[in-house]
Amino acid sequence: MNFNQAIELYKKNPTSEVLNEVAEKLLAEMTLKEKLRTMQGHAMGVTIKNTLTKGRYYNGEAYPAGGCKRLGIPPVLFTDGPRGIVMGKCTCFPVSMLRGAAFDDELEYEIGKVMAKEAAAHGANLFAGVCINLLRNPMWGRAQETYGEDPYLLGRMGAALTKAMQENGIIACPKHYALNSIEDLRFSVDAKADERTLHEVYLPHFKKCIDAGAMSIMGAYNKVNGTYCCENKELLTDILRDKWGFEGFTLSDFFYGIYDAARSVKAGMDMEMPYYFRYAFLNNKLKKGELTEKDIDMSVMRILKALIKTLPEYKTYPKTVILSDEHTSLARKVAGKGTVLLKNENKTLPIQNGKKIAVVGRYANKVNVGDHGSSNVYSPYTVTAYEGLKNRFGENNVTVYNGCDIVKAKETVRDCDYIVVCVGSDWLQEGEFLVNLGKVKKKPKGSGGDRADLRIPEEDVALIKALSETGKKLIVNIMGGSAYVIKDWSDLADSILFSFYSGLEGGNALADVLSGDVNPGGKLPFTIAFNELDYPSFLHIGDEEREIDYSYYHGYTLFDKKGIEPQYPFGFGLSYTEFEIGDCSVSEKENELEITASVKNIGVVDGDEVVQVYVGSENTEEDRPVKLLKGFKRVSVKTGETAEVKVSVGYDDIKFYDVQSGNWKLDKNYTLYIGTSSRNIMFKESVDL
Repeated sequence: MNFNQAIELYKKNPTSEVLNEVAEKLLAEMTLKEKLRTMQGHAMGVTIKNTLTKGRYYNGEAYPAGGCKRLGIPPVLFTDGPRGIVMGKCTCFPVSMLRGAAFDDELEYEIGKVMAKEAAAHGANLFAGVCINLLRNPMWGRAQETYGEDPYLLGRMGAALTKAMQENGIIACPKHYALNSIEDLRFSVDAKADERTLHEVYLPHFKKCIDAGAMSIMGAYNKVNGTYCCENKELLTDILRDKWGFEGFTLSDFFYGIYDAARSVKAGMDMEMPYYFRYAFLNNKLKKGELTEKDIDMSVMRILKALIKTLPEYKTYPKTVILSDEHTSLARKVAGKGTVLLKNENKTLPIQNGKKIAVVGRYANKVNVGDHGSSNVYSPYTVTAYEGLKNRFGENNVTVYNGCDIVKAKETVRDCDYIVVCVGSDWLQEGEFLVNLGKVKKKPKGSGGDRADLRIPEEDVALIKALSETGKKLIVNIMGGSAYVIKDWSDLADSILFSFYSGLEGGNALADVLSGDVNPGGKLPFTIAFNELDYPSFLHIGDEEREIDYSYYHGYTLFDKKGIEPQYPFGFGLSYTEFEIGDCSVSEKENELEITASVKNIGVVDGDEVVQVYVGSENTEEDRPVKLLKGFKRVSVKTGETAEVKVSVGYDDIKFYDVQSGNWKLDKNYTLYIGTSSRNIMFKESVDL
């Protein structure tokens, strides 16, 4: 049997039984050498060719792994993400954190379909851009790559992206499994979590992606409870396969994810990426008796099953689909939808036509789309904030100063009505940390990685304070990956926007929002605190400790539990209109609760609202969070109209993990909270199950 024959048999009867049967028959045709090759990345040739002869960059072409020409088995062809396809020149979408702020998994599914087309146009068949590590502390430099601080939000958004990829013949690869949310020490940190915390807080979103059809998953660099993730049997076998029933294959994080080939294979790590380094010694490990051919067969089977199950849906596309008007328009649309309006005193926004606008600050006219590491997407253009406002309001109405010099900024804004100050971070302050593989004792300035602190740079704050004294309308546009502590200057601004890293059409999307062409409906996917110490602990380079306790509470659950007042709560976001939530009711259906609510637009413009459903347990005998997000629905409502919203809350989502039995259980009594943020609750109802 060859690969094409296996595919045809599976397509006739696509069941798990047939998938196992055809994969076993194909495996039986393979030599040991071919099996070992299937478990190895083969990107060395691509990298050397790109670097030495074409001057290209990381993942400039798909990174191959496995494959067997004799049997027609195609290689796994890897491309990175998550803000677009990291190959050639592709559409740079806003970062995942902004898409999380959109609270719209249907929109994320549409983004996934576009990314699948661009991946296929470049020849890739695996997308490692389903980034769903939980934001535990905003210090984390790669926070921009995930969707927020809440496991349910992460799961819904990650599942949508997974589904879009798998349905279009691209193997979806969630990452980094698991508890990966410290960047600078990612090669050495040991994240400690008890069993309940592991299952209820740090793993549910990975399971949602597996349930959505993901056929691969990437292990992380860090340790979990003393064992490296890529050789952690509890994560890779006991939970992933035995508890969750995962049928696909695992692959290592790049270069240094694996330390011992035998330990990793036995733990359940199937493929080393992007080159064979430790897995170059697999044959030697077999000869020594540290591995058996049965161990190898198990890994190869899982890789074959992923290819057989996914690739029948694979479609080829010409490169002309890349950066099409449809794709760039979608990037602009999501950038507008995910922008969060934090403050809008006296209805400063939207800006009326004909007004004079000054765009100032370090990012006023600078390309700033996020990290320059493995998630970097090379687009042929990026619309800056200044360019976007100039496109919308006219060149004669918009002036610019790209910098933080107060004298020059004041000169620029002298004749304007509105000041738009662009502040925050860029790839030099946060992102992937590549210096010396994280083993440096003192971190070089401007080397990315984890944030040094949670405030925007002092020069930005000084600029805001100086410009607030001019008497002009002051709008602060924050660019960055996650929360900042902004209490020092937030009172000085008339309006505050959080536009994150908004992609290649970000400047146009910003102009859409500032002009009112788009009514922002984004909601914070994280909590903005008044003080840094309100967040959980964090580790930096220079700290002697390499173990950290990933305790149960973080984000809004921590603020709720300790009674801490946030400056801006999880789920918060303003609009140019006002909504009224009413007619709330709860009904029990099979294995779920259905919440119905009406959303009335009582303002003067059309807009979007996000109905959020939180659930709290009334079990006082065991530790329980005050409430947890368990449902949401974004809805567009025209002015004066009312929309009915239905939100389903599955019983499986409100169960708690029982450590003694290792199973999940429902409590007897729950309280449902319906509102528009974690703190703006309009309706409560008790439910007995």
